[in-house]
Formats: sequence, structure tokens, C-alpha cells
Amino acid sequence: MNIHRTFFIIAAVLGLTSVAIGAFAAHGLSNLLSEKALGWIDTGVQYQMFHTLAILLLAACLKQSAQSRILAYAAGCFTAGILLFSGSLYAMAITNLTGLALLTPIGGVLFLIAWSLLIYAGIRLDAADK
Repeated sequence: MNIHRTFFIIAAVLGLTSVAIGAFAAHGLSNLLSEKALGWIDTGVQYQMFHTLAILLLAACLKQSAQSRILAYAAGCFTAGILLFSGSLYAMAITNLTGLALLTPIGGVLFLIAWSLLIYAGIRLDAADK
């Protein structure tokens, strides 16, 4: 399977689960979880959706970009970041195991790495045009 197709499918799955988790939290868990736990889920859903859109855009760019390797690494970091950042918030909200909060900043660092890779790719694209 081509890498751009893989990340396109990953983005679609992450987008679907983001909407499903947000809807389930708002309509199915609102009476069962604390406001704090619902806030964790809301934060996880927001970060998941924002970074899913980034993965989707990268999937579209991967096929034709001269910087495809860097873009693929960025998409991978966004994906792992979502799993660790948002996933730990979801798990913490449902299980109340606050030790899972140790994973959240690792996901955040992966988001920062991914955005930094995009900055680097942008600089390299500009340099290649000159």
C-alpha cells in the first residue's frame, strides 16, 4: 500500500473516531463522568481533529512532494501524537487512572516534532526552488 493512501485511511479513521468519541461523550457519558473528565475528553477530541486534518493534508501532499520523506515522518508523528495525547486523555477520563497523564506530554512533544518537520520541509522546498 502506498504511504499516501495509508495516511489517507489513517486520517479517515481518526476523523471518524473523533466525531464518534465527541458525540458519545456529549450524549452518552455526560451524566456518568465528572466535568473534569468530560473536559479531558473534549480536549482530546479537539486535538485529535486538528491533527487529523493535518494528516489528511499531508496524505494529499505525499504523492507529489519532493519532501515526501519528511512529510511522511510528520504524518507519523501526528498519528502517534494523537494516540498518546488524545488516547491518554480518553483513557484517563474513563478509567480515572491519572498515571496515564504521563503519556499526554509525550504525545504533545510528538505534535511539536511534527510541526517542526513541516517547518523544515517548507524551508527545504523554498531552498530547492532557488
